[in-house]
Amino acid sequence: MLTQRAKYGLRALCILAGDMPGRETMPIHEVAERGHIPQKFLEAILLDLRRHGFVASRRGKAGGYALARPAGEFSVGDIIRALDGPLAPIPCASLTAYRPCSDCLDPPSCEIRRLMRQVRDATAQLLDGTSLAALVASRLPLVDAE
Repeated sequence: MLTQRAKYGLRALCILAGDMPGRETMPIHEVAERGHIPQKFLEAILLDLRRHGFVASRRGKAGGYALARPAGEFSVGDIIRALDGPLAPIPCASLTAYRPCSDCLDPPSCEIRRLMRQVRDATAQLLDGTSLAALVASRLPLVDAE
């Protein structure tokens, strides 16, 4: 499940990627206001995103945050991994943070692990194949299927 931290991080990056015509940086209070994100929480998120190379910051009167590279160079999967960790729904299905389940007798033949690996692979394919630029370009209202 996507955490609130990752949702806010993606929302902030979408704002920085799409709502800055003619500007080099955007003040954090403006990002927070536009994204309806608590500013203190956003500060911590943007620090992590800066540490992972997604945003750059500048101090001073004209300071604020901006994308560190073009939005097309960031995959949504990489952003989520930076903020939430591995994409796998359970640790034994993770490629990067594998941990066997404490109650599993035979991980290589576990049918639950096999299914969760398929979930992880499908999720990664979609998220890694979607750039931040594509996410911003897709700002169409979603219609929930019932």
